[in-house]
Amino acid sequence: MPNLILYPNLWGVLWRSKNKIDGSREYFIYRDCLPVLFQQRWEARNWIQENYGYLKTRKDLLSEPHGWKMPIPVKVKLIKQE
Repeated sequence: MPNLILYPNLWGVLWRSKNKIDGSREYFIYRDCLPVLFQQRWEARNWIQENYGYLKTRKDLLSEPHGWKMPIPVKVKLIKQE
């Protein structure tokens, strides 16, 4: 029987977009081949603001054909199987 290690709740960053070509898409943001994870929600919000805050002023990226939306912090439950 495999051993399962449950890590405390973490916060990931979810990328979102919705446009006519691709429809609605959501996926986790990765950095250096690993998902971006934080221990506190406020850390995730600050990271989003620092790295994606420019989207609030870019109407061209928020509208078609891109349809980008601001990333949001989401709760992640990480389980390691050995």
